[in-house]
Amino acid sequence: MIKDADRIYWCPLYQTSKMGKKMSVVRWLLVALLVAFSIEEVQSDASDHKYKSGDEVPIYANKVGPFHNPSETYRYFDLPFCLPDHLKEKPEALGEVLNGDRLVSAPYKLPFMVEKESETVCRKKLTKQEVLKFRSAVAKDYYFQMYYDDLPFWGFLGKVEKDKNDPSEERFYLFKHLHFEILYNKDRVIEINAKADPNAVVDLTEDKEVEVEFMYTVRWKETNIPFENRMEKYSQSSSQPHHLEIHWFSIINSCVTVLLLTGFLATILMRVLKNDFVKYAHDEEAADDQEETGWKYIHGDVFRYPKYKSLFAAALGSGTQLFALALFIFILALVGVFYPYNRGALFTALVVIYALTSGIAGYTASSFYHQLEGSNWVRYKFTNIPFSSFNLKSNISHQQVRNLLLTGCLFCGPLFLTFCFLNTVAIAYTATAALPFGTIVVIVLIWSLVTSPLLVLGGIAGKNSKAEFQAPVRTTKYPREIPPLPWYRKTIPQMAMAGFLPFSAIYIELYYIFASVWGHRIYTIYSILFIVFIILLIVTAFITVALTYFQLAAEDHEWWWRSFLCGGSTGVFIYGYCLYYYYERSDMSGFMQTSFFFGYMACICYGFFLMLGMIGFRAALFFVRHIYRSIKCE
Repeated sequence: MIKDADRIYWCPLYQTSKMGKKMSVVRWLLVALLVAFSIEEVQSDASDHKYKSGDEVPIYANKVGPFHNPSETYRYFDLPFCLPDHLKEKPEALGEVLNGDRLVSAPYKLPFMVEKESETVCRKKLTKQEVLKFRSAVAKDYYFQMYYDDLPFWGFLGKVEKDKNDPSEERFYLFKHLHFEILYNKDRVIEINAKADPNAVVDLTEDKEVEVEFMYTVRWKETNIPFENRMEKYSQSSSQPHHLEIHWFSIINSCVTVLLLTGFLATILMRVLKNDFVKYAHDEEAADDQEETGWKYIHGDVFRYPKYKSLFAAALGSGTQLFALALFIFILALVGVFYPYNRGALFTALVVIYALTSGIAGYTASSFYHQLEGSNWVRYKFTNIPFSSFNLKSNISHQQVRNLLLTGCLFCGPLFLTFCFLNTVAIAYTATAALPFGTIVVIVLIWSLVTSPLLVLGGIAGKNSKAEFQAPVRTTKYPREIPPLPWYRKTIPQMAMAGFLPFSAIYIELYYIFASVWGHRIYTIYSILFIVFIILLIVTAFITVALTYFQLAAEDHEWWWRSFLCGGSTGVFIYGYCLYYYYERSDMSGFMQTSFFFGYMACICYGFFLMLGMIGFRAALFFVRHIYRSIKCE
């Protein structure tokens, strides 16, 4: 949305057998998603959008807020506008509430095909306090958002001009006359635009009572745009040919550069490995007492289990769940669920899919922890708990309970603490970002009745899985001493090297994503985003494998946590980009907006850290198993 003195232009506002059991889980997940989105669609789109001349068309006022602070929004009638005769709140779905929408009946009446000329909304005398509220809103560049027949439209509340007599002084004007231009096709509403009359203003510069008459004018025009395409205009500016061409060129240029670097590094690594295999094969044919060097020398320690096994397994479980969440979100995006201003669809998807994929976290963490711990557990049978209805004759230990609790809280815990702080800030600001008590209860119930049980069931299934940790070589009883290493082989420098290359593959796309999430653009080109995501995974996996090889070649066998940290280090780079974006590319300001930006971005980057860390470790584990299978170790 671009502001011109009194007009909003449409740059979109910156929108039995194991196989049988697996198929059953997938079917239930798809059914749950379909039900969730059908409920969302029914609540946000209840009518058939067909009208006769003179029929009332629903119009709702949503929120107001500073243009440059997208998280800082308030209820429309927090400002002293004219109240309608019957103020009614529109019921909102879960995703809409999480999005900060608070729709109430608007003071305007725009019947279908009925034109109006300078219709009076109300006449009122603004008190000094009300003048101060409006003046503060105009000074902060407040905009309003409304919905007409489920079509969003925006407008600014006023304008600031230099005083003609004293250019150093500013005068604040409130728009009092709105012009609505509505396009229709037969019996359907296609488009609506709101334009303020720049000459019909009220001077709010002085602290005194002001008489104001709010008015509006309605014009109807016919168009040939079909009803099915009426939402396309909201994404036109983000998908205009020249923008799209530049976008694709930037992404292709970045990806080709990164893939070339990755290819060169892969070629070098393969040649070095080939030489190692030849060298070790030659050494085996030579004297048996010849001293081993390099990564073969530590074959008895390379599969020694890491410290803090429970935390490591929990991190893998949480990372796997977030990876599954990302995949499902991409599937929904590519099939067209997240079209512009499908209000709350993304938030609904995040809540529902995260809850339904918690079993993946429980299964992965419990299975991997069981592989590391073996069978040396104190066992307790589940007999008097509701899960017996699932015919799961299983047992579980104190260690596994602690592991499941850690898995469930590893990501949700920091997210919950961040939410509590930010929700308190929003309540103090009386902003719409503050969740109502009922919504919080719904989220707690979802966590209690869906997320936690699925986490436990996944943990039980993981515990009962017969998978064993596959180590191609035996582990010695006592670990070898790690030789002194130069500073650049330490954890922090390795993380810096590991995170830079994947970050360089995605940083261009980050701008478009940030401009959508923390600005007023609409992101619609999910195919590009999916390609970038795949490249991110590939580069993360490969750079972690390369650094793991160099670490083992230096006879450092503690690679487990190092591979996870190196893989996840891209999340730290993304958070660094947040600092750059906030101070250099955005105009956000104020304690609330700053808190929301850095608070929620910290949670998102932490999620990326867990997900990419899991990818890095899995790739490194596959690589380490492969190279030690390829040589003969005594």
